[in-house]
Amino acid sequence: MTQEVEPIGLLTPDDLLRRASAMVPVLKERAGYTEELRRMPDETVQDILASGLYRIGVPTIFGGIDVEYALMLEIGSMLGAGCPSTSWCYCIWSAHAWLVGYWPLEAQQEVFGAAPDILVSTSLNSGKSTLKKTAGGYIFSGRWEFSSGCDAAEWVILGGDSPEGLVWVLVPRTDYEIYDTWFVSGLSGTGSKDILISDVFVPEYRVIDREQGGNEVNHGWEIHQNDRYRMPLQALLGWDLAAPMIGMAQGAIEEFTDRLTGTSGSGRTAESGSVHVRLSQASAEVDAARALMRGDVQEMFLKAKQGEVFSLLDRARYRRDKAFVAQQCMNAVNRLFKAERRPCHLRVWTDATISQGYSSCCPPRWFHNGFGRPSIRAYRFRIGTRRQDLDILFALWVPGSVNPGEISTGRSLSSSQ
Repeated sequence: MTQEVEPIGLLTPDDLLRRASAMVPVLKERAGYTEELRRMPDETVQDILASGLYRIGVPTIFGGIDVEYALMLEIGSMLGAGCPSTSWCYCIWSAHAWLVGYWPLEAQQEVFGAAPDILVSTSLNSGKSTLKKTAGGYIFSGRWEFSSGCDAAEWVILGGDSPEGLVWVLVPRTDYEIYDTWFVSGLSGTGSKDILISDVFVPEYRVIDREQGGNEVNHGWEIHQNDRYRMPLQALLGWDLAAPMIGMAQGAIEEFTDRLTGTSGSGRTAESGSVHVRLSQASAEVDAARALMRGDVQEMFLKAKQGEVFSLLDRARYRRDKAFVAQQCMNAVNRLFKAERRPCHLRVWTDATISQGYSSCCPPRWFHNGFGRPSIRAYRFRIGTRRQDLDILFALWVPGSVNPGEISTGRSLSSSQ
């Protein structure tokens, strides 16, 4: 399935949606093969690049398409109905192409300067790594897990722990090894293998503070003048993992409905009131999940466009919502799986279960942010160093103790006491 994309700048959102829709049946046919291969098939990678869908994430100065970032999430959801693993990799590649736009221009040119269709994988936690300062940069070593889509990528973004704090490091394919550990039952086609690096020199311009991107520092905005670079990184990241789950659940609904309406001998099942209730509940959960994702992303871009500050409560709510979306999709898949438990549903159920286990989507994320409070990780790293986080936690559990306006401005609350 090869498509001509030039001139790339003339592709409209409708063009991209049509191309994504045309890929779904092809991906569905390849889903079994993708699982057996345990990575993205070369032909699927080529289809994604040839369709122009990946260019949504690429900065426009390097040949990306100037459309809303939300379109990538919609397309990721569509692809998830055909092949969850492909949707997962597509969303991750596209989101991380956007992420590269936060690096200094010199680093961005190294990635996309020669060609825009360069894929980037990640493993954003610091893992078992060391980052030692040296002249002009750092000496980097370590091992990182779960780098989805790494076989097709030419660069990787890795988490590191520098003397100055937590950072993200951009590394070319020539400087790391891929270790095959991906023998799993769910999302097996993502090829989420380990990355190994041993004493590699990384120039300073390829290292960024992960807490600063978009948090009133806005290096990406200075270069690209695009609203997607005027918001905190952590606010938008994570939706690329929730969107595929919407597609998985939608695909399960479509498969379930097709079986009831188009398969011989299914008449009694199709007439069952309990089946209708399950299908109704599942479709409502998926519709609600999709609406919540769209609403949050629209709100984020409106705040960015207006130059508003993203408060800690805003960011905590977005984290909560990503995990809540994943939970609603998991609920929908569970309902349908319990109704039939057929092999076709087993694949979606397994993929959705593994998807929800990732940090941005797991239930503890929305449980611990259920009242809008900071995440456990943020609390652990900041306790004793940022009084503001403790004040916000206290404010939420003791209503009326703090003026919400002070929280939204980001001003330290301890200064008013």
